[in-house]
Amino acid sequence: MNENVQRLLNRLKAAQRDLVLVAARTDATPPDSLIRKIADLEVAIGAVEHLLEEDSD
Repeated sequence: MNENVQRLLNRLKAAQRDLVLVAARTDATPPDSLIRKIADLEVAIGAVEHLLEEDSD
């Protein structure tokens, strides 16, 4: 199970990184929808990391 969860974590981090890079390419403030997607991914990443920590204990 940990391998599947780790792969999910990697996908979430990659998706978030891609969105941050998209936001960085513009000179304007990113739209609220993009900021929300980045924040939602951060919450999901935290939840998955917490699950991995629990499983390692």
